Amino acid sequence: MNQIKKEDIRQEVFDLYDDYAHSRLDRRAFMQKLSLYAVGGLTVTSLMSFLMPDYQGNVQITADDPHLKSEYIKYDSPKGGGSIKGLLSEPKDNKKKLGGIVVVHENRGLNPYIEDVARRAALTGFITLAPDALTPLGGYPGNDDEGRTMQSKRDPKEMQEDFIDAYNYLKNHPDCNGKIGVVGFCYGGGIANMMAVRIPDLAAAVPFYGSQPAAEDVPRIKAPLLLHYASLDTRITGGWPAYEAALKANDKKYQAYIYENVNHGFHNDTTPRYDKATAELAWKRTIDFFTEHLK
Repeated sequence: MNQIKKEDIRQEVFDLYDDYAHSRLDRRAFMQKLSLYAVGGLTVTSLMSFLMPDYQGNVQITADDPHLKSEYIKYDSPKGGGSIKGLLSEPKDNKKKLGGIVVVHENRGLNPYIEDVARRAALTGFITLAPDALTPLGGYPGNDDEGRTMQSKRDPKEMQEDFIDAYNYLKNHPDCNGKIGVVGFCYGGGIANMMAVRIPDLAAAVPFYGSQPAAEDVPRIKAPLLLHYASLDTRITGGWPAYEAALKANDKKYQAYIYENVNHGFHNDTTPRYDKATAELAWKRTIDFFTEHLK
């Protein structure tokens, strides 16, 4: 078992991982820079192992949970990637119409963490759809490094259409009440903001550490927003003041939280950037927000 402790790792190491995870460093450059911190018994290999996501044993809601109906479906995205695979989940034996949530993955496709998040949301009383934007390239490949490379090859505008059509699929689903929200993480947080701009009938949007829309697009937002940011995530959180100014200037409805002393990715419980207390608080706020606006 890896004996490295999170508190023993310098912030610069997490910043390096953020650069690597968002393709600002290739693997070779990442390892070279990481070697500067391989001291005191730490090796580059052990640091790499510590930083990489671990999907074994970190799933909170398994695919065969007896309280859940969860299955892969295909939906049409004519202006996007064509036929897109997604994980559709809802409470088992549900007899009523539910609010819908589109769950948007990070920059690496529909990995086990995002599938888990979609199931968690469904168990709280929603019908959820988690698309895989890597479907046209064969789908999530089983590891995040290859997933990032694959996602970088897709046309960004076409991927946007994939998620907008996921909204349309849920809105027309017989088990849905027609009220649709979106939650997204990292890349998906940016998509959540984009959907708030582009979909007038979107009922709620919850971006986790997502890139902000252009100020000139903010007037188009109709949905209430719940925005989660990390104080140590200067790359994304640095864009919040301008976004907030535009939201205020246009009298938009929003709630925003900047969580202190946590990193980008604090909700992802498969990496050491995870912060349990902050993740649980942000998730409770998210579900309460969706309950208010979708039910």
